Amino acid sequence: MGKYNCLAARCPSRKVLAYISDKWTVMVLVVLIDGTQRFNELRRRVQGITQKMLTRTLRDLEENGIVSRRIYAEVPPRVEYTLTPLGHSLVKVVDTVRDWANQHAGDVLAARERFEKERAARAASEKRGSGARARSARATA
Repeated sequence: MGKYNCLAARCPSRKVLAYISDKWTVMVLVVLIDGTQRFNELRRRVQGITQKMLTRTLRDLEENGIVSRRIYAEVPPRVEYTLTPLGHSLVKVVDTVRDWANQHAGDVLAARERFEKERAARAASEKRGSGARARSARATA
């Protein structure tokens, strides 16, 4: 094990883990697995991301050494984003997580539905129980 431990409150690796597990970071990396992309292509493929959030995510990825940005001196300027070697090492993990999510999304959704039904049943049972206790308390008073 290395000198970092993300379970330690002040360890820098905790910030790294929080950053790379951000949903937009993961989504952008999933697109960049396919190769170099331009901004508008990323925005089109990552449905639901705003221009502002994509810009911020790409800046953060570049700042952290995961993505490189190349600007072409054209009118209008063309900008392309590519994974760095560090980014490629991260993408292997992200790709595995993406595959897991795609494979098990139905299982997770079914578990959530079961949980909600059980919670609703418990809440209804508790409500009936408290009503019966209140009636019993009034009857003995």
